[in-house]
Amino acid sequence: MDLDPKDLIDQAAEAAQEARTARLNAAVAITVAILATFMGICKVKDDNIVQGMQQAQADKLDYWAYFQARTIRADVAESTATQLELAKAGAPNAQAADYDKAIAGYRAKTADQLKKRDELKAQAEAAQTAYETLNRRDDQFDLSDALLAIAIALLAVTALTRLWPLYFVALLPTFFGVLMGVAGLMDLPIHPNMLFRLLS
Repeated sequence: MDLDPKDLIDQAAEAAQEARTARLNAAVAITVAILATFMGICKVKDDNIVQGMQQAQADKLDYWAYFQARTIRADVAESTATQLELAKAGAPNAQAADYDKAIAGYRAKTADQLKKRDELKAQAEAAQTAYETLNRRDDQFDLSDALLAIAIALLAVTALTRLWPLYFVALLPTFFGVLMGVAGLMDLPIHPNMLFRLLS
Protein backbone atom coordinates (compact mmCIF):
# COMPACT_ATOMS: atom_id res chain seq x y z
CA MET A 1 0.00 0.00 0.00
CA ASP A 2 1.54 3.22 -1.12
CA LEU A 3 1.08 6.29 0.98
CA ASP A 4 1.00 9.48 -0.93
CA PRO A 5 2.37 12.33 1.18
CA LYS A 6 -0.01 14.75 -0.53
CA ASP A 7 -3.00 12.63 0.52
CA LEU A 8 -1.74 12.54 4.09
CA ILE A 9 -1.34 16.32 4.12
CA ASP A 10 -4.82 16.77 2.64
CA GLN A 11 -6.33 14.39 5.20
CA ALA A 12 -4.57 16.18 8.05
CA ALA A 13 -5.73 19.56 6.76
CA GLU A 14 -9.27 18.24 6.38
CA ALA A 15 -9.22 16.82 9.91
CA ALA A 16 -7.92 20.12 11.28
CA GLN A 17 -10.66 22.02 9.42
CA GLU A 18 -13.32 19.66 10.76
CA ALA A 19 -11.96 20.13 14.28
CA ARG A 20 -12.11 23.94 13.88
CA THR A 21 -15.64 23.68 12.53
CA ALA A 22 -16.66 21.40 15.40
CA ARG A 23 -15.22 23.86 17.94
CA LEU A 24 -16.97 26.76 16.21
CA ASN A 25 -20.30 24.92 16.12
CA ALA A 26 -19.92 23.98 19.79
CA ALA A 27 -19.13 27.59 20.69
CA VAL A 28 -22.15 28.81 18.69
CA ALA A 29 -24.46 26.21 20.28
CA ILE A 30 -23.32 26.99 23.82
CA THR A 31 -23.57 30.75 23.21
CA VAL A 32 -27.10 30.44 21.78
CA ALA A 33 -28.20 28.22 24.67
CA ILE A 34 -26.86 30.69 27.24
CA LEU A 35 -28.43 33.65 25.43
CA ALA A 36 -31.80 31.90 25.14
CA THR A 37 -31.77 31.13 28.86
CA PHE A 38 -30.80 34.69 29.71
CA MET A 39 -33.52 36.06 27.42
CA GLY A 40 -36.08 33.83 29.16
CA ILE A 41 -35.09 35.15 32.57
CA CYS A 42 -35.24 38.73 31.30
CA LYS A 43 -38.65 38.08 29.72
CA VAL A 44 -40.14 36.98 33.04
CA LYS A 45 -38.85 40.10 34.80
CA ASP A 46 -39.90 42.34 31.89
CA ASP A 47 -43.43 40.92 31.97
CA ASN A 48 -43.64 41.69 35.69
CA ILE A 49 -42.44 45.23 35.02
CA VAL A 50 -45.03 45.68 32.27
CA GLN A 51 -47.75 44.56 34.70
CA GLY A 52 -46.45 47.13 37.19
CA MET A 53 -46.54 49.79 34.47
CA GLN A 54 -50.14 48.91 33.62
CA GLN A 55 -51.10 49.12 37.30
CA ALA A 56 -49.33 52.47 37.74
CA GLN A 57 -51.06 53.82 34.63
CA ALA A 58 -54.46 52.61 35.86
CA ASP A 59 -53.81 54.13 39.30
CA LYS A 60 -52.81 57.43 37.74
CA LEU A 61 -55.97 57.57 35.65
CA ASP A 62 -58.12 56.67 38.66
CA TYR A 63 -56.49 59.34 40.81
CA TRP A 64 -56.98 62.00 38.15
CA ALA A 65 -60.65 60.96 37.75
CA TYR A 66 -61.16 61.24 41.51
CA PHE A 67 -59.29 64.55 41.41
CA GLN A 68 -61.84 65.86 38.90
CA ALA A 69 -64.72 64.56 41.01
CA ARG A 70 -63.33 66.31 44.11
CA THR A 71 -62.92 69.52 42.11
CA ILE A 72 -66.55 69.36 40.99
CA ARG A 73 -67.72 68.68 44.55
CA ALA A 74 -65.69 71.63 45.82
CA ASP A 75 -67.15 73.87 43.10
CA VAL A 76 -70.70 72.75 43.90
CA ALA A 77 -70.18 73.33 47.64
CA GLU A 78 -68.67 76.78 46.99
CA SER A 79 -71.52 77.70 44.62
CA THR A 80 -74.07 76.59 47.21
CA ALA A 81 -72.35 78.67 49.90
CA THR A 82 -72.39 81.71 47.58
CA GLN A 83 -76.10 81.21 46.79
CA LEU A 84 -76.86 80.94 50.50
CA GLU A 85 -74.97 84.20 51.16
CA LEU A 86 -77.04 85.92 48.48
CA ALA A 87 -80.27 84.43 49.85
CA LYS A 88 -79.31 85.52 53.39
CA ALA A 89 -79.24 89.16 52.30
CA GLY A 90 -82.96 89.03 51.47
CA ALA A 91 -84.00 86.82 54.38
CA PRO A 92 -85.37 87.99 57.74
CA ASN A 93 -82.80 88.54 60.52
CA ALA A 94 -84.28 85.66 62.51
CA GLN A 95 -83.01 83.21 59.85
CA ALA A 96 -79.49 84.72 59.65
CA ALA A 97 -78.03 82.24 62.15
CA ASP A 98 -79.41 79.29 60.16
CA TYR A 99 -77.96 80.73 56.96
CA ASP A 100 -74.57 81.30 58.65
CA LYS A 101 -74.53 77.72 59.90
CA ALA A 102 -75.35 76.33 56.42
CA ILE A 103 -72.81 78.64 54.76
CA ALA A 104 -70.10 77.54 57.21
CA GLY A 105 -70.97 73.89 56.54
CA TYR A 106 -70.62 74.32 52.78
CA ARG A 107 -67.37 76.28 53.17
CA ALA A 108 -66.03 73.41 55.33
CA LYS A 109 -67.10 70.91 52.63
CA THR A 110 -65.30 73.04 50.04
CA ALA A 111 -62.10 73.06 52.11
CA ASP A 112 -62.36 69.31 52.76
CA GLN A 113 -62.84 68.53 49.06
CA LEU A 114 -59.91 70.76 48.08
CA LYS A 115 -57.68 69.05 50.66
CA LYS A 116 -58.67 65.59 49.41
CA ARG A 117 -58.24 66.78 45.82
CA ASP A 118 -54.66 67.88 46.54
CA GLU A 119 -53.91 64.48 48.11
CA LEU A 120 -55.21 62.79 44.96
CA LYS A 121 -53.02 65.03 42.82
CA ALA A 122 -49.96 63.94 44.81
CA GLN A 123 -50.97 60.28 44.43
CA ALA A 124 -51.47 60.71 40.67
CA GLU A 125 -48.06 62.33 40.31
CA ALA A 126 -46.47 59.53 42.36
CA ALA A 127 -48.12 56.94 40.10
CA GLN A 128 -46.74 58.79 37.05
CA THR A 129 -43.26 58.76 38.59
CA ALA A 130 -43.57 55.03 39.28
CA TYR A 131 -44.66 54.47 35.68
CA GLU A 132 -41.68 56.41 34.32
CA THR A 133 -39.26 54.47 36.53
CA LEU A 134 -40.70 51.16 35.38
CA ASN A 135 -40.73 52.35 31.77
CA ARG A 136 -36.99 53.04 31.95
CA ARG A 137 -36.40 49.44 33.03
CA ASP A 138 -38.77 48.17 30.33
CA ASP A 139 -36.71 50.10 27.76
CA GLN A 140 -33.59 48.33 29.02
CA PHE A 141 -35.21 44.94 28.51
CA ASP A 142 -36.51 45.95 25.06
CA LEU A 143 -33.04 46.95 23.94
CA SER A 144 -31.54 43.80 25.45
CA ASP A 145 -34.07 41.67 23.59
CA ALA A 146 -33.34 43.41 20.27
CA LEU A 147 -29.56 43.18 20.64
CA LEU A 148 -29.67 39.52 21.66
CA ALA A 149 -31.95 38.71 18.71
CA ILE A 150 -29.38 40.32 16.40
CA ALA A 151 -26.63 38.33 18.12
CA ILE A 152 -28.51 35.05 17.67
CA ALA A 153 -29.09 35.85 13.98
CA LEU A 154 -25.37 36.51 13.55
CA LEU A 155 -24.58 33.26 15.35
CA ALA A 156 -26.89 31.38 12.97
CA VAL A 157 -25.04 32.86 10.00
CA THR A 158 -21.77 31.96 11.73
CA ALA A 159 -22.84 28.33 11.98
CA LEU A 160 -23.67 28.31 8.26
CA THR A 161 -20.54 30.10 7.04
CA ARG A 162 -18.20 28.51 9.60
CA LEU A 163 -16.30 31.76 10.01
CA TRP A 164 -14.72 32.45 13.39
CA PRO A 165 -14.46 36.22 12.70
CA LEU A 166 -18.24 36.38 12.35
CA TYR A 167 -18.57 34.67 15.74
CA PHE A 168 -16.53 37.45 17.30
CA VAL A 169 -18.65 40.07 15.51
CA ALA A 170 -21.73 38.40 17.05
CA LEU A 171 -20.19 38.84 20.50
CA LEU A 172 -20.51 42.64 20.20
CA PRO A 173 -24.35 42.77 20.27
CA THR A 174 -24.18 39.86 22.73
CA PHE A 175 -22.14 41.94 25.16
CA PHE A 176 -24.38 45.00 24.94
CA GLY A 177 -27.55 42.89 25.03
CA VAL A 178 -26.41 41.13 28.19
CA LEU A 179 -25.32 44.48 29.66
CA MET A 180 -28.78 45.98 29.10
CA GLY A 181 -30.47 42.83 30.43
CA VAL A 182 -28.38 42.88 33.60
CA ALA A 183 -29.08 46.62 33.94
CA GLY A 184 -32.80 45.86 33.78
CA LEU A 185 -32.57 42.97 36.22
CA MET A 186 -30.43 44.87 38.73
CA ASP A 187 -32.11 48.28 38.19
CA LEU A 188 -28.81 49.85 37.13
CA PRO A 189 -28.85 53.43 35.80
CA ILE A 190 -27.65 52.44 32.32
CA HIS A 191 -30.07 53.86 29.79
CA PRO A 192 -29.32 54.87 26.20
CA ASN A 193 -31.77 57.79 26.04
CA MET A 194 -30.37 59.10 22.79
CA LEU A 195 -30.87 55.78 21.05
CA PHE A 196 -34.46 55.52 22.27
CA ARG A 197 -35.24 59.06 21.11
CA LEU A 198 -33.92 58.06 17.70
CA LEU A 199 -36.02 54.87 17.61
CA SER A 200 -39.22 56.43 19.03
